[in-house]
Amino acid sequence: MRGIRLGRSYDPVVAVELTDELIELESAAWAEIQAGALTVETAEAVQAAIRAHAEATGQSRLDVETELKRRVRHPEIDEG
Repeated sequence: MRGIRLGRSYDPVVAVELTDELIELESAAWAEIQAGALTVETAEAVQAAIRAHAEATGQSRLDVETELKRRVRHPEIDEG
């Protein structure tokens, strides 16, 4: 697999904890994106929740956001 390394090694085995609230917010944003109707307010709410959750749990913001989007946008990976 080819890709750009940005000075950070990614460990896909890291378990990322997510809340139901985060999943609900991202699900709403994803529905808006698919409908071509994402609002700034929705996007900002998701990003604020991601930042707050990452800070509160000591997780990387990038790891939280990546796992959140994966779970919402690609649930078949967990079902597989």
